[in-house]
Amino acid sequence: MATKAAGTGDPAPVRVFLLDDHEVVRRGVHDLLDGEPDLEVVGEAATAEQALVRVPALRPDVAVLDVRLGDGDGVSVCRELRSRMPGLACLMLTSFDDEEALLDAVMAGAAGYVLKQISGTDLVAAVRTVASGRSMLDPGAATRLLNRLRSDAEAAPAVTAGPGLTAREEDVLALIGEGLTNRQIGARLYLAEKTVKNHVSRLLAKLGVERRVQAALIATERRQAPAAPRPPMRSAPPGR
Repeated sequence: MATKAAGTGDPAPVRVFLLDDHEVVRRGVHDLLDGEPDLEVVGEAATAEQALVRVPALRPDVAVLDVRLGDGDGVSVCRELRSRMPGLACLMLTSFDDEEALLDAVMAGAAGYVLKQISGTDLVAAVRTVASGRSMLDPGAATRLLNRLRSDAEAAPAVTAGPGLTAREEDVLALIGEGLTNRQIGARLYLAEKTVKNHVSRLLAKLGVERRVQAALIATERRQAPAAPRPPMRSAPPGR
């Protein structure tokens, strides 16, 4: 969120970073946002690798991230940046109306998700919205997301006892359900990030799912399920 500029009563401009692998798109968004008195584009990147280096160094308030990139995807960038900078607001910008990507973006901690068909005025408003700490989702995409979550929740197996999960995998699954990244899980459990990744791969296989989001839904289902009653303790036989 913008802070007061030193020596003045006016708020400092919202600092914005742009990630898009198309130069023309980057230039257009740059000119659009930088032309607003309360917004300032402080950096750009064409690749996920560049963004992961430049954003932590520049410390913007908002990162506008393209979902599909030549060397990765904006959702993974969002997840990684949010693990390093919890206060960063990520606004996903995409040409594709993809509910899978939207669901992944929400799980990664994105504050907003809009289509590139959005008008310039609405994009500026979206940046201001996420900068203020509020969420911004394309209305049609948000409706489909809610329907998808309801459908997935109904279809998710009611797993009350782990299907062969180790105690450590149970811990990792519970933290996936809280929306934590591998790095955050590693910090919570005092494990290397690579070790967490291996645990995640094994538990996905054991649960019979392919996506982290599906595991998160199962974790939520298990968290909401009533605990299985414990068998009554046997009393000692009466003395003779």
